[in-house]
Amino acid sequence: MKPFGLSEVVCSMKAFPPPRSASPVADAFSDFITAPDFPCVGAKAALASGCLKIVPARDLTSGWNDLDIHRELLEWAAAYRRDPSGLRSLAVIFDGPGDLDEREFEAALWDRVQSLSDKDAWKGLPHDPRVCADPDNPHFSLSFGGEAFFVVGLHPRASRPARRFSRPVLVFNLHDQFEQLRAEGRYERMRERILDRDAKLAGSINPMLARHGEASEAAQYSGRLVGEEWVCPFRDPRDTG
Repeated sequence: MKPFGLSEVVCSMKAFPPPRSASPVADAFSDFITAPDFPCVGAKAALASGCLKIVPARDLTSGWNDLDIHRELLEWAAAYRRDPSGLRSLAVIFDGPGDLDEREFEAALWDRVQSLSDKDAWKGLPHDPRVCADPDNPHFSLSFGGEAFFVVGLHPRASRPARRFSRPVLVFNLHDQFEQLRAEGRYERMRERILDRDAKLAGSINPMLARHGEASEAAQYSGRLVGEEWVCPFRDPRDTG
C-alpha cells in the first residue's frame, strides 16, 4: 500500500481518459466509472476533468485511517472554496473487508462517518449552516471543514449494480456543487439522465433516490433498500435540535 495521502488522480483538468496510475485499484475504479453502462454522469464528468481524487485506506471497519481521511476532507473543502468550478469527488477506497453484507456495510459506513464528524466537531469546526445536522431532517447533510458533503457507498455485495465495486468505497461529494447545478437549471436534467441509465443497468429505478429537501439523504448513503421505519445511527455532536 502506498503512503496515505497521495491521491491517484488530482483535480487538474486533464484530458479524458485519465492517465493510468501506479495503483491497480485506482485504475480499476477509473475503469468502473468509465464503463459505458455506469449510470452516474456526475462521476464520469469528475473523472474526465481530472477532479476525482482517490485516496487509499486500510479497513472500513477500523478507525486506522480516520485522522488521515478527515485531513483529506478538510483540504478538499478548502480547495473547493478557492475554486468552486466543476464537479469533483473524493473517493476513499478501502483494502477491505470484501465480504460485508449490506447491513454490515451500512453499519461500517456510519461508524466511519460518525468518527469523522466527531473529529470535525472536536476541532471546533462549524457545521455548514446551509444544511441541517439532524439526519432525520429533509435538509440533512454531513459537514467537514464547514462544507456540506453527502456520501455514496460502494462495496462488493451491493444489490444495486451501480454500487457494486470490488472493494469498499466511500465517495464524498460536495453538496454546494449540486446546488450550483440547480441554480443553473442543469440539475434536473442530469438527475433524469442518471435515473434513466440506472434503470437500464439494474432493470428498475433506485427507489432510495430522493431530492434534497424532500427526504433525508441519510437513507441513501449505503445503497441498501430501507423502509420508513429505518433509523439513522448517526448523530452529529453539533446538532442542537
